[in-house]
Amino acid sequence: MNALTPLLVVGDALLDQDLSGRADRLAPDAPVPVVQGARPVARPGGAALAAYFAALDGRDVTLITALGDGDAARTVRRLLEDKVRIVELPLAGQLSRKTRVLAGGVPVLRLDDGDGRASGSTEEAVAAVDAAPAILVADYGRGAAEVLRDALTRAAARVPVVWDPHPRGGRPVRGVRLATPSAAEARESAAGFRAGPGTATDGARTGAHADFRGPADDARELIRAWGVTSVAVTLGGEGALLSHGGDPLVVSTPRNVRGDACGAGDRFAATAAGLLADGELPETAVQEAVRAATRYVEAGGAGALRIGTTPSAPARLVDPPSAETGPDPFALAGQVRESGGTVVAAGGCFDLLHAGHVALLQAARRIGDCLVVCVNSDASVRRRKGGSRPLVPAADRVRVLLALGCVDAVAVFDEDTPERVLGSLRPHVWAKGGDYALAELPEAALVRSWGGEVVLLPYLDGRSTTRLAERAALAPSADALRPARRR
Repeated sequence: MNALTPLLVVGDALLDQDLSGRADRLAPDAPVPVVQGARPVARPGGAALAAYFAALDGRDVTLITALGDGDAARTVRRLLEDKVRIVELPLAGQLSRKTRVLAGGVPVLRLDDGDGRASGSTEEAVAAVDAAPAILVADYGRGAAEVLRDALTRAAARVPVVWDPHPRGGRPVRGVRLATPSAAEARESAAGFRAGPGTATDGARTGAHADFRGPADDARELIRAWGVTSVAVTLGGEGALLSHGGDPLVVSTPRNVRGDACGAGDRFAATAAGLLADGELPETAVQEAVRAATRYVEAGGAGALRIGTTPSAPARLVDPPSAETGPDPFALAGQVRESGGTVVAAGGCFDLLHAGHVALLQAARRIGDCLVVCVNSDASVRRRKGGSRPLVPAADRVRVLLALGCVDAVAVFDEDTPERVLGSLRPHVWAKGGDYALAELPEAALVRSWGGEVVLLPYLDGRSTTRLAERAALAPSADALRPARRR
């Protein structure tokens, strides 16, 4: 496997905070909810969040940003410590801080303070831009991109540059490989370039499901006006639209998901920039970025991020590069556990999914509030079943399992037994088919060690992958090969 290309992120860091509690009543003196038991959680925001995502993907990441002094700046530095190298610009004012107040996971209020802006460049920052093999500009309109505009212009003529714009920031420099505005940002920016009255909007842009003519027109206008190679307009739950100036490519989300979308744009931009840095085509980068943003929202979004709380000695997971891998199983399990729900896990090879598998998984899902399926990798299956197996590669097995309504997430593991992946998931219930005896499950003692339990579920007789494979391998009868007589 080739090493991932390092990425330089240039932009405006913020500190994001959530105050999460519950609201069971309204205040007696005003029609507003009373939020009780609020617990503060901090995370990097803005360009710092984009840099964190790129580092989470396994990249060597450098962030050029302005932090200054104060508690917010110190918190951002601590959150990125040992994950991202920071090259600091001077800051005039205090670092911006955004605080969301949530009740039952739903935002009810946001508080903003801090109006700091990058006030100049440094030789170290310019040198970092000049040496970067690939760049993501996460422009939040607070000056970091502007003070490095000349260096970024030189870089765009030399290496892949992805620019995530902001209405209050400057336009991308000419030569940018991919700009990633949201639909609203693209509409507002394109409207400023159009000369004719009444052409900035049309009726096709409204409604629950997008008519893509409006964003496509906006993307073409921005390519011309900005002098960029491509524009990917992000469309929220609809996916993204990629344009090179002609007919656009519309990339839909793999599933309809609802949840906390805060940070999804940064997840999209970081994924796209990383893949372009590795030499992928824009079409591939945008498709994978849509999938990554979907998984992020599905796993709980910003509210589910736990910076610096990665489980120790996690299982070595296999992420099939061409498969739709679904939500992060560990983030999902943590979210369900924190909300007081029951996490159920089931495991197996699931080669040639059949009715027995489906019955088992449906029964397992009814036990709790989410079901994570632990699946043996291709190498693990070969060691257990022999060189002729699996019949279906892991990427396809994951896709089929995720298509079942009873399966919430899938974890593919490379070991012979699932103890390590279970140690990271820590499910409340480990479900197996009734053809197993507890004495045959080496993981039973591990599950009980944290208070979990092992349950055996009824298994449909006569269903097995081996029998299906044997029947499929039988040669057709001679009668079946004869042409039918005409009547």
